[in-house]
Amino acid sequence: MRQVIIIGSGPAGYTAAIYAARANLAPLLIASSVEAGGELMKTTEVDNFPGFPEGIQGPDLMVAMQAQAERFGTEVILDDVVSLDLTSQIKSVTLGNGDTHEALAVIFATGSAYRKLGLEDEERLSGQGVSWCATCDGFFFRKKTIAVVGGGDSAMEEATFLTRFADKVYVIHRKDELRASKVMQDRAFADPKIEFLWNKEVAHIYGDGLVNGVGLVDTVDGSETTVNLGGLFIAIGADPRTHLVHGQLDLTTEGTIAVQGRTSRTNLTGVFAAGDVVDPTYRQAVTAAASGTVAALDAEHYLASLPKDLVGSAVQAANATETVVEAVAV
Repeated sequence: MRQVIIIGSGPAGYTAAIYAARANLAPLLIASSVEAGGELMKTTEVDNFPGFPEGIQGPDLMVAMQAQAERFGTEVILDDVVSLDLTSQIKSVTLGNGDTHEALAVIFATGSAYRKLGLEDEERLSGQGVSWCATCDGFFFRKKTIAVVGGGDSAMEEATFLTRFADKVYVIHRKDELRASKVMQDRAFADPKIEFLWNKEVAHIYGDGLVNGVGLVDTVDGSETTVNLGGLFIAIGADPRTHLVHGQLDLTTEGTIAVQGRTSRTNLTGVFAAGDVVDPTYRQAVTAAASGTVAALDAEHYLASLPKDLVGSAVQAANATETVVEAVAV
């Protein structure tokens, strides 16, 4: 049994691990078998994370965070959580390999996933002209005509960023007005490379090997048009990864995990949440990291309130596990 298990390996999860490890909580962090490091592993240049005046590559930032967490004693497991029991005082976490780990506290920091259009060709052409990350893939669309789907801040940010590379950027939106903030709208409207296609939905994505166009349906009169493109970026939001806690943790109307005020405390004692999985608004690496700090401190205070013999049992069990791991390594 552990004092704390952290589920998720983005900025929130690793920051929580750094703080928890420095508090001698010997955290166990469950990363993913295929998505360890979170969405920043798919990002190129990160210019807005404090402390890096020249910027840093997203994967490099996450590798550094993991190394820092491990330096202070975090154990990282690259596997997927398949089920959770959070309702008892001792929480249990079951992994894809069949192992079950127990802890007195759990920090849930699974982040969010890009929302998709739900088209068959979207998956077929993923990585072949269909993308969800302009900063990751924009470089590959130099001097091309491309499109961004969406009407929020993220869509405007993607479209504006992509004008650095593309000759022309269409913004495809299903309504006749944007939901983006005024400053983001003004920036996009002022860019001569951006053209808006109002009241349109993507019905088809065309391409044999690479994207070469989209089929659009007018949301007002139902008419269909085809637009030739060299790439399609989808920016219609993200969904918090909460499927593991449905029926156990309360959710907000936005679908994120509900926490109490500015804390990370959920409706279940000893269960904390951090990062994009609780944040429907900002979803930045730095705000996720700050949220991970809050969760680790909340977990530390919670553990300090428990009976000493119960915490002592968790410490002894963790020490025994470390001894076994070291023996196997030798």
